[in-house]
Amino acid sequence: MAGNRASAGHLLRLIRSGEATTRGELQEATGLSRSTVGHRLEQLFGAGWLRGSAGASTGGRPSARLEFDPAHGVVLVADLETRHGRAAVLDLAGTVLAERTGELVISDGPDLVLDRLARWFAPLLDEAGTGPDRVCGIGLSVPGPVDQESARIVQPPIMPGWDRFPVQERMREAYAAHVAPLPAGEPLPVLLDNDANLMALAEQRANHPGCGAFLLVKASTGIGAGVVVGGEVYRGIDGGAGDIGHIRLHDRPDALCMCGSYGCLAAVASGRSIAQRLTEAGVPTASGSGVRDHLAAGQPDAVRFAREAGQRIGEVLVTVVTLLNPGVLVLAGDLAGTPFLTGVRELLYQRALPRTTAHLSVTVSTLGDRAALAGAATMVVDRLYAPDRADARLAALARGERTGPGSGGGPSGRPL
Repeated sequence: MAGNRASAGHLLRLIRSGEATTRGELQEATGLSRSTVGHRLEQLFGAGWLRGSAGASTGGRPSARLEFDPAHGVVLVADLETRHGRAAVLDLAGTVLAERTGELVISDGPDLVLDRLARWFAPLLDEAGTGPDRVCGIGLSVPGPVDQESARIVQPPIMPGWDRFPVQERMREAYAAHVAPLPAGEPLPVLLDNDANLMALAEQRANHPGCGAFLLVKASTGIGAGVVVGGEVYRGIDGGAGDIGHIRLHDRPDALCMCGSYGCLAAVASGRSIAQRLTEAGVPTASGSGVRDHLAAGQPDAVRFAREAGQRIGEVLVTVVTLLNPGVLVLAGDLAGTPFLTGVRELLYQRALPRTTAHLSVTVSTLGDRAALAGAATMVVDRLYAPDRADARLAALARGERTGPGSGGGPSGRPL
């Protein structure tokens, strides 16, 4: 542990988090000498990962404030939904540089979807004014549970053909075919996680960084939840945490779910179920995104069904909130709006103990359609610049080795 705290990677973590942003603060936080801190910072500046700016004066010379430089690389990210996909190029601070949305049907299977996604990336890099040599990694948001240890999607109810599929390997192949050859050395990092997890991570980091227990519920074609505890996503044993859409409702044994079971919350209160109800009521609706369009137009049946869906989800959230005791509950997805929010609040505050909700804030997403993209980028950057991984990359650079895409040339020709 002491070695880690003395490493350049650990100093980078302190700078990125804002815990220590001057040389003096780094000395105080780590107990390292001025010369050792200086040597570690030389490594980080040499890699092109830091930039300096003048800090606030304390009576003498202004302190040189240190910042992570988000311009030295880019991340390719994609948010895969049931019928559409969204892809983007982001810098390492999460700023969107180029973005595209289009039809991408998840049920077409992983080979076709990942190949089509890779075809989107090359023109997006051109639009962003950058190239493949700056790509640090790829982050994918998917509508199913992901086992992080194996990096495999596991038994996804609405993703036929994706169960245990080698997404990382296939994504690299598609990237090499349509974007650029993969350089020798470390493989291009390809990371994936459940959409609700990534949305929760993005919302918590952007808007509620001080919240130690954070909950996000996504209600679109399906229903899922993401939980962030202590700043980290809680995934459970094999990525199944937060799959609340398949909690059974005792009074709806007739409702057939996409997973094949009856009575699931998703079969009663999801965007897909509301689309079916609207169609039966004479308002043809194909999907959750269609429901969102009706809600935006104030269609009365859609408004009523969304509020009822919020009430049904609120019933389940009474137990979830009682168990987790979060400080913030964010509602996201196609249904997230005033009618849905009203329904959730009605049941939650009516049935949960007052102590459980006394310090609970219930609100809607502020990142909207970009939440999963931002979360996917955060996932990649967090992994690449974690202390141990950063130290390994710095050691490889010192040996003159490439550490994968994005490591060959930064601003002014410095190695990344």
